[in-house]
Amino acid sequence: MRLVRRALRSSTTPDRALLLLDRRARAHGLAAPAALTGQWFGARAVLAPTVDIAAVTGADAAFAVPAGQPAVRDAVPGAVGGGWFGYLSYDLTDPSGRRGALPAAGWGWADHVLRLDADGLWWFEALVPDGAPDPASLAEELDSALSSDAPVPTWRPATLDRPLPAEHHAAVKACVHAIESGELFQANICTRFTGRFDGEPSALFAEGVRTLRPGRGAYLAGDWGAVVSMSPELFLARSGRRVHSTPIKGTLPRRGAADDALARRLRESTKDVAENVMITDLVRNDLGRVCTVGSVTVPELLAVRAAPGVWHLHSTVRGTLPAGTTDAELLRATFPPGSVTGAPKIRALDLIAELETAPRGGYTGAVGLASPIAGLELNVAIRTFELRGGTLELGVGGGITADSDAAAEWQECLHKAAPLEWLLASPGRETREPPGGRS
Repeated sequence: MRLVRRALRSSTTPDRALLLLDRRARAHGLAAPAALTGQWFGARAVLAPTVDIAAVTGADAAFAVPAGQPAVRDAVPGAVGGGWFGYLSYDLTDPSGRRGALPAAGWGWADHVLRLDADGLWWFEALVPDGAPDPASLAEELDSALSSDAPVPTWRPATLDRPLPAEHHAAVKACVHAIESGELFQANICTRFTGRFDGEPSALFAEGVRTLRPGRGAYLAGDWGAVVSMSPELFLARSGRRVHSTPIKGTLPRRGAADDALARRLRESTKDVAENVMITDLVRNDLGRVCTVGSVTVPELLAVRAAPGVWHLHSTVRGTLPAGTTDAELLRATFPPGSVTGAPKIRALDLIAELETAPRGGYTGAVGLASPIAGLELNVAIRTFELRGGTLELGVGGGITADSDAAAEWQECLHKAAPLEWLLASPGRETREPPGGRS
């Protein structure tokens, strides 16, 4: 198999490109497109014009799919070419066995993509079997499709119903009690908001990309429903044998003129710093299970970065995989992401199953792409809408430590949800500035 690529003339934005590709797919009876936007494989966006995302059952089978890759020649640095687009839900490893509305996992193979590079140039890239003709006509067709001035879809304004705060308060207090009893150091306790959605999921994602600018945005759709992820967090990035993770732990709201003071306050918060350090150590241990001994390092610790509506603390953990290590082995060692479970992870998974009243579904799982050329990149599926049959769900939560206050933890959930609730409520508004500002 060989890589074929061509520079395109289009200068459209990733959000509009997705909508035009979705329109093309519907007109030709093709599977829906997929999109990754923000920071993926050194590019601003990677879009599959059409990809059939099929449900996969069971963790072992779901982890094995991205490890199945063809050999590709004529690859060039920075190219993606194609690969497995998909998601892994938290449900895959939920010890309670509960399941959300969407399939537990889904993957689909794309043999061609559109990539918007760091300089703002669109590329058509394809993985072509040896002996097959050059897909020049497909590249021209897609370039033309991106230049269309066709109207784009939207959705009806929507709101989310929240559970009673008392339910979350009780779960947080029970978690603090377990921590004080020495059962664990930290756990992530979450809840779910629900609502009705009337419109195109691609329109919701496109508007979210335009206004919220998520660092690790991802969109997948099929007959099973849709995943609309505005995530700021990287779960795993593997290029060759090098792998890294950037866990987020620690949150404060952003409030305009007070932003700088709140950012300093977050970095100085005993509770938030403790959250991040514990989870960074957990991620270090997870990668240590599969990386070469002595290769795991923490080159960045407790960096304060902005996301829509909030400040977060980020850290980065790096390691080197032994030769021949598969993505399936990497996922078995690290999934689900440490930042959305707790430490120790196994006890945190059990406690989450005891205290949370609903399955998490895809929330706190991972979404992304495994490419035979570029490697593997997955986000942490937070700030993520899950849509099926007119119903929309949004998971929110936060890390609980011995210092956690139940009322403050509920407010953190509201701060995280606020930009997404704002997005849902007013499609197509002219003045677009989410609560707390953009990322």
